Amino acid sequence: MFKKILFATSATQASDHAARVAFNIAKNYQSSLNIFHVMGVPTRGYSQVVIDVKTKEEVAVDEDYTAWVTEEVRTYYEKHLDGSFEHTIDVAVGFPAREILRQAKTIKPDLILIGGSTGDEDESVYKKNSAGSTLQKVAKAAKCPVLVVNRPAASFWGGLSNIVFGTDFSKTSDKAFDFAMKVAKALDCEVNVFHAIDITPLHTGKILTQDEIEQQIRESLRKIRARYEPRLKELKAYSMDVAEGIPYMEIVKYARDNMADLIIMAHHSRKVVSDDTRLGGNVEQVIVRAGCPVISINK
Repeated sequence: MFKKILFATSATQASDHAARVAFNIAKNYQSSLNIFHVMGVPTRGYSQVVIDVKTKEEVAVDEDYTAWVTEEVRTYYEKHLDGSFEHTIDVAVGFPAREILRQAKTIKPDLILIGGSTGDEDESVYKKNSAGSTLQKVAKAAKCPVLVVNRPAASFWGGLSNIVFGTDFSKTSDKAFDFAMKVAKALDCEVNVFHAIDITPLHTGKILTQDEIEQQIRESLRKIRARYEPRLKELKAYSMDVAEGIPYMEIVKYARDNMADLIIMAHHSRKVVSDDTRLGGNVEQVIVRAGCPVISINK
């Protein structure tokens, strides 16, 4: 399923929950794992003097320093590198999103796995957590699915049996559904298709009556059946549900109630106009709140 995984890590405790998932996937599915660490941000331009991501000190990058950092990463994850799967370790200098995408272009992974935060945001040389910056840029531009493990609760990955696919009926969601079906068939999983109707006045422009809400629920269920059920019948088990409320909260609750192992959603349902466009609000909030890993699909 995942032959090659790119695991982007800060090699600190902030990435431990994501690391747990990365190593479990690699072991369970015999994937080749590339452990990738951006060791520092240039002080200016393309200078070889960088601010080390861990020590926050300025250091000159040379072959010895690069080798030392690589060995530090290897030592940090030593207990997981037991020979049960193939792995490589690479380090780079630069801004995380740019370097992660550059590494992905080089090794062409089937999956990019990243933690939801670099940790200690106030003091971090990256200034922002990944859900606010790095993740947005990686998810927008990546040519493969991006799996995000933001909370420690999401790190207890014991294999896949139950997938929640959140749809907004966009073309991007259709691509996310294609991926969900691919995973489900390969790993014999149940797929729960879920749509949350946004009934907040800010979205609808008014307070909906109960009759209007129930009419939208019926219409959404009909749309799900027409759009997805013909292919869902290829699986051993599936379900289709609709709920009303604040979408990201409903998705998180639905995944929790159904004991989902994974949530799959489209990265953005609308055309992204610039690199600074925020990650789709619902996806970002689901990533922050979900008790299981979340995969963002861009293409």
